[in-house]
Amino acid sequence: MGAVPSTPSLSGARPQDTAGYLIGSFVGEKSFPIGSDFWQKLLELPLNLHWPTHRVHEACKLFAQNNCNTRHLAKILIHLSWCLQECVSNSGALSEVYAKAVNAVYISSIFLKYLIENAQSNSIEEFHLSLNESEPAPNSFKTDQNIESLVMHSVLNFIGSVEVSPNTYLLHQELLNFMLVAMSTQLLYGPAPGPTDMNPFIDAAMAQESSMVRLVVRRLLLNYIIRPRIPFNSASYPVFSGGSQPGVLQRVSSAAATFVLLPFNYLVSSAGDGSRNPLADISLHVLLILNYYHKSVVGDGSLTDRSDDSATSDSLSKGKTYFSDNPYCKALENARDIEFDRVDIEGNAHSGSHVRLPFASLFDTLGMCLADETAVLLLYTLVHGNSDFLEYVLVRTDLDTLLMPILETLYNASKRTSNHIYILLIILLILSQDSSFNASIHKMVLPSIPWYQEHLLHRTSLGSLMVIILIRTVKYNLSKLRDLYLHTTCLATLANMAPHFHHLSAYASQRLVSLFYMLSRKYNKLAERIDDKMGKSGSLGQDNLAEDLSAELHIYTDFLRIVLEILNAILTYALPRNPEVVYAIMHRQEVFEPFKNHPRFSELIENIYMMFTQLHFSYEQESHPEEFFTPYIWRVALAHRGLSFNPSAINLFPVDLPIEASSRFALNFKDIKMWML
Repeated sequence: MGAVPSTPSLSGARPQDTAGYLIGSFVGEKSFPIGSDFWQKLLELPLNLHWPTHRVHEACKLFAQNNCNTRHLAKILIHLSWCLQECVSNSGALSEVYAKAVNAVYISSIFLKYLIENAQSNSIEEFHLSLNESEPAPNSFKTDQNIESLVMHSVLNFIGSVEVSPNTYLLHQELLNFMLVAMSTQLLYGPAPGPTDMNPFIDAAMAQESSMVRLVVRRLLLNYIIRPRIPFNSASYPVFSGGSQPGVLQRVSSAAATFVLLPFNYLVSSAGDGSRNPLADISLHVLLILNYYHKSVVGDGSLTDRSDDSATSDSLSKGKTYFSDNPYCKALENARDIEFDRVDIEGNAHSGSHVRLPFASLFDTLGMCLADETAVLLLYTLVHGNSDFLEYVLVRTDLDTLLMPILETLYNASKRTSNHIYILLIILLILSQDSSFNASIHKMVLPSIPWYQEHLLHRTSLGSLMVIILIRTVKYNLSKLRDLYLHTTCLATLANMAPHFHHLSAYASQRLVSLFYMLSRKYNKLAERIDDKMGKSGSLGQDNLAEDLSAELHIYTDFLRIVLEILNAILTYALPRNPEVVYAIMHRQEVFEPFKNHPRFSELIENIYMMFTQLHFSYEQESHPEEFFTPYIWRVALAHRGLSFNPSAINLFPVDLPIEASSRFALNFKDIKMWML
């Protein structure tokens, strides 16, 4: 089968105890029993030898060839579980125990990642996550137990129950890296989960007890909020060294030109941003992946129905497919503020059944990080799914903490992905559904907005700025993205805000009238194209172009009506408070003149002073949001974590474009619905 090239031996060590020999044996043909002292020697190694990436790749290939016989992946995962159990059960565990656990999880991640990205089938048997029946094993170990469940239970139990400290920091980080690798089986399948998808590790995570799930969700969010930074030196981090020998953790500070025996660069590329907080970032990536995972199963209808979807194979055509419950999603949706204990009508507290979090700290952390797409995804997940957090946000008096970074990001839309922009707009739409929000944003006056370059904005209200940025986003979309649903989201938010406008600035009022002008120009161009087509043939015809033009004209007709109703709502419900809007309309009367006799617009223009029912929009998530969010989250995770996954193995999303510069890939409005009430 070949062998891994030899490496320099440790000074004074026997050949059979050297790193090269032990790693070569791990990937080689010989099977070592689960109880062999080989495993202790392997995990106690100070892995400080330097191998280039191609040699690690050779070792992985050799491991993949032999694992079916040796079952060494299963065995090292078992030893990882045992190490973690010892760490949890003994709070005063020696640094050597943590070092063994770090070695075990790191070696496991390297070889598991290779097996996943080179998987040849949908069968879990390809990983050989079991021991041979003839395998000698300790009496305490049941050879028929589910190894992926064993290891995920141990990993999640450690994450949820062991505090992050100088002694445990890197083990926490490596375990989260391992989870990212283990859950990357999702990359092998399409965005719509199917019953034949094989995700053994994430399925095992879903099967954990709710009490453990709550602990894990809490820990991941606390990691994100606290953002712990542990100095990488042996004085504060004893795991870094053992005696006179440097440990495996030296790889973190290795020179960029060299690699340790199992180089960190093999798992993670150098594309990561060094200014980011590694533990906080990966905690959030793992949480979002867990939160949006849905397992599709064939059942009897007792679970979430998706029977309207087409079956993926003939064997499934006789049954219906359903989604199993996601305990992580439920835990996040039911998270409560640590400062506020909600009680039922009988006065009974239920703090034990909920994740308890400091909402104030979470709010502030999100405000600092909203330039990052993962922070935006977390904020969306919370304001959409967690009513308590949404209520908390709406009663904060410093809404500028969240809104200013959101508006600045929208201002720089050309530098962001369309997914990033769209999720931000949905967040604004959700917030605008609350009348107190719409009123409070006009009470906060901003002395200046230095990042806004087109016009000097002096003592502008937060509400006026929000109007200006939303209209600017529509203009950008008209010229660049041409996304009709982005238009809808912006206009729906403005419509929700309109009855609550208070002292809208002159510039914001002018931009509001110019919004009608921008959309009317697009409408007129479409109408002219249709007239030209009808003039040449005498009829519009039934070809695809004619249908597209007609449909688009109808959409822009609705857009113009929404803008007119926004203006009517201001004049009807907020006229005394917004004289600048009246001045802007009077100054640009010619903009509205061409539409006075149009059957769809005439009553809105001619009867501008009559009472109208308030126009109100709300956001409703599609029943299968994972088809959008799962690919989106993995794209962001791969880009931010720099995980160098084999592109040819990825089926979850297109990989023909650079990950960081991708366009929107699965965002149809069948995924995101807008309802006008």
